[in-house]
Amino acid sequence: MTSGPQEVSGAQAAGGAQVVSGAQVVSGPQAASDSQVVSGAQAASGQRQTRTPAPILDAHGHLGPWPDFLIPDTSAEGMVELMDRLGITAIGISHLLAVGPSAEEGNRLAFAAAARFPGRIGVWQVYNPHRRTPLTTEGVWGVKIHPDVHQCRLDDRRYDPVWDLGLPVLAHGQTDSPWSDPAQFAAVAGRRPEIPLLMGHAGLWPYGFARAADLVAGHPNLYLEICGSKMTGRWIARLAGLAGADRVVYGSDSCFLDLRIGYGRVALAPLADADRALIQGGNLARVLKGRLA
Repeated sequence: MTSGPQEVSGAQAAGGAQVVSGAQVVSGPQAASDSQVVSGAQAASGQRQTRTPAPILDAHGHLGPWPDFLIPDTSAEGMVELMDRLGITAIGISHLLAVGPSAEEGNRLAFAAAARFPGRIGVWQVYNPHRRTPLTTEGVWGVKIHPDVHQCRLDDRRYDPVWDLGLPVLAHGQTDSPWSDPAQFAAVAGRRPEIPLLMGHAGLWPYGFARAADLVAGHPNLYLEICGSKMTGRWIARLAGLAGADRVVYGSDSCFLDLRIGYGRVALAPLADADRALIQGGNLARVLKGRLA
């Protein structure tokens, strides 16, 4: 998919979302592979130029069930099928069993799913600060922590083994939470400036989005990850304006939330093409560096 698709309809975004690439329209899996880009002069002369589109990377995904919500399809197979339809290159997941009662077993299941779909599913290994979950630096996108589920403040020293690993970290963020308020992200980002830190849900609640963006703007290693049922395309554009488009990262929270809706928000947000390309994958690719398959 080329950077910054033009707007398409809701039905197109929910199904095999059509993406305009130069003068040619491609869809679904075609958009995720090589697409033909034809300029006006080339079309007149019959010449064609093939350009590999920028990857679309989903920073925030899950597999498995969760007791408080109905999730129609919790499988990796269902996740990848939807990714193919939408043209999403790869998604980073943590298993919900790992976020919940068993980090070690949930991490094992996440690695197994990634092995079945190499290059499509990346792993955010979950760390439980009360059990000092074993972590690895190999074959992962980074570490996922959920201060609210584990009831351990993000800036608590019990997370020091996570920061010491030196990997990117995706953490649940929630404005006014005693465990994960955006101010705690700013404190950790200032204390550990070498660690790329993604604030999950951009603080979750719309009344706190602008404050979260202001805090992110002051720390070059801190990013707003934008998944959540309260997020909108207009808010995505506003966050890009407040914090900078290079500090906003696309995520869907699938399978917890519907992948089609999460991707549709950023695909149809009122953004410049270059900004959309950064948010849809360019920023996360820079954060992950060589960790993408």
